[in-house]
Amino acid sequence: MDARAPLSPEELERYARHIVLPEIGGAGQQRLKRARVLVIGAGGLGAPILQYLAAAGVGTLGIVDNDFVALSNLQRQVIHGTDEVGRPKLGSAKDAIRRINPNVSVELHNLRIDDVNAAALVARYDVVADGSDNFETRYAVADACASEHRPLVHASLGRFDGQITVLKPYENGPDGAPNPSYRDLFPQQPPAGLVPSCAQAGVVGALAGVLGTLQATEAIKLITGIGEPLIGRLLLYDALAARFETIRYKARA
Repeated sequence: MDARAPLSPEELERYARHIVLPEIGGAGQQRLKRARVLVIGAGGLGAPILQYLAAAGVGTLGIVDNDFVALSNLQRQVIHGTDEVGRPKLGSAKDAIRRINPNVSVELHNLRIDDVNAAALVARYDVVADGSDNFETRYAVADACASEHRPLVHASLGRFDGQITVLKPYENGPDGAPNPSYRDLFPQQPPAGLVPSCAQAGVVGALAGVLGTLQATEAIKLITGIGEPLIGRLLLYDALAARFETIRYKARA
């Protein structure tokens, strides 16, 4: 697929519900086609991110993962099926994306992202969506996106709660003040073992769909230039209470 080519008749029909939206239109859909989005993880959050960005017509999706599909993943990692148990998540996710939208190019990165390799990798993409499940990866990705001037859509979840924000610390906000960074929100990593993992504490499967779909929506907004991204705002979701709350935060002095 040539991302620079005009939308084909098949693409015009496929994305008709986007194109009819004045906020997106043909020009916005063309921007989606030309976009390159890096998704960190093909797990609970990565699954809906990848599915909806593929369906939306994002031209190139990069996936970072080095894990294999396990039976216990399938309660929330809906991009994988029972037949994929034991397969690398990268291959399973790529096959699913091809079924959703054959126009999307998929780039696979079979590695664990860290402080050494993160910057060079995120620099190859326009937007990064972090669906990782550990603090080391989150800080490495956030620092790399800040240094390489790439917008980051971050989310995390556990049990019945989730949170999402958008980070562009290399730009100033409407008031002229610098946008906050991930380290303004979370200055340092918690001690190892302090925050239980999903495997230890559990997580309701559909929660990953809620947060991952919100991440995909924020990525689409960033690519097309519409709406107000969650910059300087942390959106909290309490699934048990069915309640959303927003916390505003700023760059530290």
